[in-house]
This record gives sequence, C-alpha cells and structure tokens, in this order.
Amino acid sequence: MGAGDQQERLRIEGWIAGFVDGEGCFSIALYESSSTKNGWQIFPEFVVTQGEKSLKSLELLREFFGCGNIFVNRRYDNHKENIYRYCVRSLKDLREKVIPFFVKNPLKTSKKEDFDKFVRILEMVSKGRHLSNEGLIEISEILQTMNRKKPCKFLVSSETIRRNPEISG
Repeated sequence: MGAGDQQERLRIEGWIAGFVDGEGCFSIALYESSSTKNGWQIFPEFVVTQGEKSLKSLELLREFFGCGNIFVNRRYDNHKENIYRYCVRSLKDLREKVIPFFVKNPLKTSKKEDFDKFVRILEMVSKGRHLSNEGLIEISEILQTMNRKKPCKFLVSSETIRRNPEISG
C-alpha cells in the first residue's frame, strides 16, 4: 500500500468514525424467546440510518467493513424519502470488524460510552454470562444505561422477579 493509499484510508477511517459518532448506534435488545433455554435472547446490533438521498454513504460503510446489510424502512407519512439502515448483527463481524475499528478510531461523543458498554456486554456473551440468570440481570442493568435508557423487559418480567425477589425492591 503506497503513501497515497494510506492517506486515503486514514481519511476514510476518520470520516467513518465521525459519521458514526453523529449518525450511528450501538444497541443490544433482550427479547423473550421460547427457543432458548433461559427464555431470553440477546440481539446486538450496530446501525447507521440515513435518508434515501444519502444511501451511498451506507453503501460505503458496507463496502468498508465488508459485512452487514442495508434495509429500507418505507415511509408512508408526510416525509418525502424512505429511510435506510446499515446493520451489522453477526457476532463474528461485530467482534472481528466493527469493534476493532472503533477501538482503533475512538468515538468522541457520548456514543463512546454506549460503545464501551456494547463491547462489555459482548464480552460477557462470549464468556457465556448471558446463559445464567445472574448474568442476564447484570446485562439488563447495563442495557438500562444505554441509548434511550428504557427499562429493560427482562428486569420487569414477572418470571425474573419471581426468581429474584431482590430485583423488585
């Protein structure tokens, strides 16, 4: 790779880090699931959303990371363009491509805190902590401090409270 190519890669990496700092999201959902042993499934996701006019920027992200998909959210309200979402959901791709990139190119806004929590939860998952009730409680407590800070369904589940009375109060 020549010096010009390295300069271009650094420019692209800087643009991606800044773009994601403004438009991206690192989130983890916890869903009830009848197909898992403990009744809950963890769903990590790296997402960047843009209007249709900026679809090329999402295509650049997909090309750069070499993974993920772009989905359209069709708009039927008074907005003039559809919304597109670049999503990476594969644990392997998150661990091997997305996380290392943002470790090397740190975010500058409050999204860095969400990213750090995202990484922490994925590390817990890789160690199997999500398979125990105690691990799910710990993960749920972290989730409540991320992004919009919504109460985690797991912590308010009647079954969780029944098994762990210390949660309710």
